Amino acid sequence: MLGILKKLFGGGPSVDYKELVRNGAIILDVRTPGEFSSGHIKGAINIPVDQLSKNLAKLKDKNKTIITCCASGMRSASAKGILKSNGYTDVHNGGGWSSLQSNIF
Repeated sequence: MLGILKKLFGGGPSVDYKELVRNGAIILDVRTPGEFSSGHIKGAINIPVDQLSKNLAKLKDKNKTIITCCASGMRSASAKGILKSNGYTDVHNGGGWSSLQSNIF
């Protein structure tokens, strides 16, 4: 059970988000447009989690590294699951956007 939770919420081995971004990772912010407009990571793509399944065409390369983020990590975990179940191969749950930002810059 704990292993499933770690896998779902990204509590496994630590990820070097700065290195992933340096190597061209996409940052996918899955908060609402209102939340996104009140602050976000520069260069992030905003697709709300409840609209992600309908907007997968915006993420063309299923082998590109994607880092999901939101306010706390719950929606980004859901987004990671949606992406993985649709064939995206390299997806990481970055958790809350502000803490992810501090890990990148």
